[in-house]
Amino acid sequence: MTREDYDRYAAAFNARDYDAVFDFYADNPQMAFFGIEIRTRQQLRDFYTFLHSYVRETITVEKFAASDELAAVEGVIRIEAFKDLTREELDARGMQQFFPISAGDVQEMRQYIHYHLRDGKIAGVGCAIVP
Repeated sequence: MTREDYDRYAAAFNARDYDAVFDFYADNPQMAFFGIEIRTRQQLRDFYTFLHSYVRETITVEKFAASDELAAVEGVIRIEAFKDLTREELDARGMQQFFPISAGDVQEMRQYIHYHLRDGKIAGVGCAIVP
């Protein structure tokens, strides 16, 4: 994965083009972050369709490094709520690790993301947020 590849991936994510996002993934990817596991195109679509019905989420890449087996990204994730996302709604979706957010609130978080690659495609994802 090159920086240009990742820029196309981030642009698809920021545009909410979930099919284009998933096209960057290998068969049977292992995505696990904040208690959520995603292994199929439909799970990715369901998760982000729900989340993005409450917030605009964008990633701004600040640093990128890659090898044949790993792409590492440091960036800022911006979450802007346009509708209240309550504790009850999060809990009903099994998203206890996520925090409620009220319409109009904005959160920016530094995030470190590791993409494990297989044949140039994303096979697994791990990430950490720095407060």
